[in-house]
Amino acid sequence: MRGVSRRGLLGLGLGAAAAMGVAGCGLPDVSGPGTPGPVKNPKPGQRPGRPIGDGSTADTGPQPHQPDRPVPLQPGETPPQFVVFSWDGAGEIGNGLFPRFLKLARDHGATMTFFLSGIYLLPESKRSLYRPPNNPVGASDIGYLKDENVRATLACVREAWLDGHEIGTHFNGHFCGGPGSVARWTPADWETEIDQAMSFVTGWRTNTGFTDVEPLPFDYRKELTGARTPCLLGRDNLLPTARKLGWRYDASSPGGLQVWPGRRSGVWDLPLQSLPFPGHSFEVLSMDYNILANQSKNTTQGVPANYPAWRSQATATYLGGFRRAYETNRAPLFIGNHFEEWNGGIYMDAVEEALKGMADKRDVRLVSFRQFTDWLEVQDPKVLARLRTLGPGRSPTGGWNTYLTAA
Repeated sequence: MRGVSRRGLLGLGLGAAAAMGVAGCGLPDVSGPGTPGPVKNPKPGQRPGRPIGDGSTADTGPQPHQPDRPVPLQPGETPPQFVVFSWDGAGEIGNGLFPRFLKLARDHGATMTFFLSGIYLLPESKRSLYRPPNNPVGASDIGYLKDENVRATLACVREAWLDGHEIGTHFNGHFCGGPGSVARWTPADWETEIDQAMSFVTGWRTNTGFTDVEPLPFDYRKELTGARTPCLLGRDNLLPTARKLGWRYDASSPGGLQVWPGRRSGVWDLPLQSLPFPGHSFEVLSMDYNILANQSKNTTQGVPANYPAWRSQATATYLGGFRRAYETNRAPLFIGNHFEEWNGGIYMDAVEEALKGMADKRDVRLVSFRQFTDWLEVQDPKVLARLRTLGPGRSPTGGWNTYLTAA
């Protein structure tokens, strides 16, 4: 985390208050008034859905577009190069970024993780339903969405899941400072926050009154297996609750290294990572906002004349971290993003170019956190322990055939 201030650790939410218009993921089918019926026009492999609760969600069977069942590495086999692109907040506020990256993923056979903020499915008129721990009723450090943006977010989340992406959680109010900060929350506070995030996702139909929007095609109580905390804070007290809920991973740790992960408190620890930062002697965290904090400091609208160089620097950061792992220890690469147009949208361009630069390489797998966790959990613990001995940029002694055969 050298060169990154506390400000640089913030994973900000969407600027929802400035939303203008709606750039959605396709218009939802009309299901008519009253309780919704089964999902209409299911995609191949998707059976008609069984509504759950008030019909906000539906059980449509196994998720489409999942990879083959993972298998253990064979002795001497070269590990795949896993890359996880993830998105904090995951709301569609009218800037078209959610559908843009869904299309990019389809074009390159990638799956991603979308950490959905629960209040992005709660209308502002119902904000009193949110009772954040240690904060006033209805308070939030990110804006509530307009009704049209809630609709667009529902359409995009639905499309994302049908495309094979993971829907995690970014919790709700994104409190990073002051006495109500998530850094001060207890395990019981986290449980309350998670219960509310779950209720906003599984009860949006009741809260919005929308009858012309199809249900989310999954049982969120079964789908939700991991999270990233606001501002990467409060993880230590979240982990006991995550373990209690049966979550399998946490992606909240800041300042991780490019090494193979292990478990912490029984949960896979999948941190944002320190990557080489071109032009500097320090490394930067693998998230768009942290790169921004080292470029334009405390503003998201820096000097436009600097945008081309900053865009190139951000792209080179992602690709440099990728090459360091790909050519040496094959540690997974975790990249965090926000659907924001900070500094003229250069970080969105950078992550798109980086993904394109990784997708066509041999052995590369662009997966979600849950899919990566699936792979970890079928591996021989001795092999994973052997992989964890390789530091950032360190190649296996004698090559993979020798190194992993010895394991």
